[in-house]
Amino acid sequence: MLNPWENDAFSMASLTDAINIIPNNYGKIGAMNLMPVKGVRTRTIMVEEKNGVLNLITSKPPGSPGAQNETGKRKVRSFVIPHLPLDDTLLPDEYEGVRAFGTENELAPYVAIMNDKLQTMKNKHAITLEHLRMGALKGVILDGDGSTLYDLYSEFEITQKIVPFTLGSSTTKVRTKCLAVSRHIEASLMGETMSGVRVECSEGFFDSLIEQDNVKAAYANYAEAEDRLGGDPRKGFKFGGLVFSEYIGNAPDADGVSRKFIADGEAHAYPTGTMSTFSTYVAPADFVETANTIGLPFYAKQEPRKFNRGVDLHTQSNPLPLCKRPGILVKLTAA
Repeated sequence: MLNPWENDAFSMASLTDAINIIPNNYGKIGAMNLMPVKGVRTRTIMVEEKNGVLNLITSKPPGSPGAQNETGKRKVRSFVIPHLPLDDTLLPDEYEGVRAFGTENELAPYVAIMNDKLQTMKNKHAITLEHLRMGALKGVILDGDGSTLYDLYSEFEITQKIVPFTLGSSTTKVRTKCLAVSRHIEASLMGETMSGVRVECSEGFFDSLIEQDNVKAAYANYAEAEDRLGGDPRKGFKFGGLVFSEYIGNAPDADGVSRKFIADGEAHAYPTGTMSTFSTYVAPADFVETANTIGLPFYAKQEPRKFNRGVDLHTQSNPLPLCKRPGILVKLTAA
């Protein structure tokens, strides 16, 4: 076998199956499955909003005509799914000497080399997806260079809800602040359901929270109970009906500058147990053979370089995480 990469084991379908089977390295939001993946056939998706109208009915004498029912207005918004390509190269010296003469499976060493490349590339796609998903939780989805892909508050023509927790003051009633967050989310569900409210906190916000005078005793008791069970209290501390957890997601951008997914001194609250508020839409790859097919999370393809001087490897993902009710998102500040 002079060129192992011509084998069907390295076809587009096989490589795509392989990269989708490789264990995910999504991060916290991916592990929670908060925004399940939904494959679509096109690169543009349409989100329809219908404002339901609820009002009290005034009583009238029997036989009187009923009040005229009012239905909600519909509005359709379109979103273009971002395209995230990533390329790499397999040079001959990376697989030189791996041919196993006389073995039953001659392709095994080459498959291992290819899987190592795919794993490294998938990790970069995965952390990028985590970054996009955190943006959807914050209401502003950022690209890898820090530019704004979508400001969901502008798209849905609403004002972002910000609750200052004023954690530096010993007189702040943190429990009252928590109730204000829950009440706002409940009022903004627009027919959705929820089972609770979680808050993803920056390290600075979490530290300020557990040191606040009105919270310190509750956290000390909670942390002591967690220690007895061998747990980590930063994974979920319940106070005032909210579950606070520390989020430390970060990654370097294209220029090598490390970027925290949640800014210092901030936290972001959102409901859990919703039915359809959060989704991750994935579009098909821009290959001829994938046109008009249901999108998959990741794609991979390879082709020989000129004069057979190695193999060019291409991977891509086409995801768009969305919160379709950004009114339920609340930004918390420590100041």
